[in-house]
Amino acid sequence: MNKLSNSVLYLMSFSAGLVVANLYYNQPLLHQIAVDFGVTESQVSHVALSTQLGYAFGLFFIVPLGDKLSNHKILQFDFILMVISLLVAATAGSLWVLIVSSFFIGFTSSLPQLFVPMAAQLSDDKGRGRAIGIVMSGLLIGILGSRVISGFIGEQFGWRTMYFGATALMVLLFVLLRFKLPRLNPDFKGTYKDLFQSIVFYFKTEPELRLASLRGALSFAGLSVFWTTLVFLMEDEFGYGSTITGLFGLLGMVGALGATVVGKLNDKLPKNRIILFSTLLLIVSWGVFLVSGHSIFGLIVGVILVDLGMQALHITNQNIIFSRNPEGRNRVNTIYMVSFFIGGAIGTTLGALAWEHYKWIGVSVLGLVLSILILVVHLLYKKRV
Repeated sequence: MNKLSNSVLYLMSFSAGLVVANLYYNQPLLHQIAVDFGVTESQVSHVALSTQLGYAFGLFFIVPLGDKLSNHKILQFDFILMVISLLVAATAGSLWVLIVSSFFIGFTSSLPQLFVPMAAQLSDDKGRGRAIGIVMSGLLIGILGSRVISGFIGEQFGWRTMYFGATALMVLLFVLLRFKLPRLNPDFKGTYKDLFQSIVFYFKTEPELRLASLRGALSFAGLSVFWTTLVFLMEDEFGYGSTITGLFGLLGMVGALGATVVGKLNDKLPKNRIILFSTLLLIVSWGVFLVSGHSIFGLIVGVILVDLGMQALHITNQNIIFSRNPEGRNRVNTIYMVSFFIGGAIGTTLGALAWEHYKWIGVSVLGLVLSILILVVHLLYKKRV
């Protein structure tokens, strides 16, 4: 069995951030895209929705293969399709073409979710939380940093330039991973059908997995509500463009940089305590958002709290599910992350509708309700954690 060196661990963290960034480049650019194609804010939100749905499909059809195929085989197929999809998005002549290409960008950007169970697999029990935390740090910094980068590039050079730049980055990253990432050859000998039937088995027989998936889905729905509508609030209330909206991602990095700390705490503290604390952080953050529709300072505080709470909950969920079923960590991760991003897609849709009908008050109440639901679920079923 390969030993997880720090150089490999940080390579996975770095790669996870760069690839997952493809999912979020569009969010600060939605207003520009809407103007370019002459469509409404509700219509252009389908770009973000399509990307998240594509990611969920990628998690379901690609990530389980990590328990059956060599990671290098998956890598090669995935990056070819990813580069093509980014190029199509960069040259899209209509909103429909951009929506379809965004689906495949999301589909192929599920690749980082192979790195998380890989880190868990190569770590011992005492260091698993730390390893997951470091990979998740890179992934979340990629999510948050992508908004900063795309907001600036979009405003200075146009939204298409961001997609051309992402294409070049993915080509370079593929070359690096091809030579540096350890090759893993899983033991699963069944068919593709057997692989998916086992996913159903894990879902039916693991109540802890179902609970973690529900908590993850609700929390990411809330986060997607916020990031989908923030660009509209900044334009309407403050008159700021995508650059300022993207800079809010820097604030969210406070939560992302806390990933290693949260991972270490997962190796020491009871999971129930961390889940309760992170859920309360989410509730407080949405309370802050509710009264901050006219306050940049309030929004800043809310962003820091919501990302920190989300990060703590997410890492704890993953540590719980990866501590069981070591032979099927990719399939277990598939169940969790598909639920997670279906929640994100629902949050994107509900957030756009809340903004369209009730503006920021509706958005904040929606996020608050989703966070309270996490607390209710946790208090009802915490004995199973």
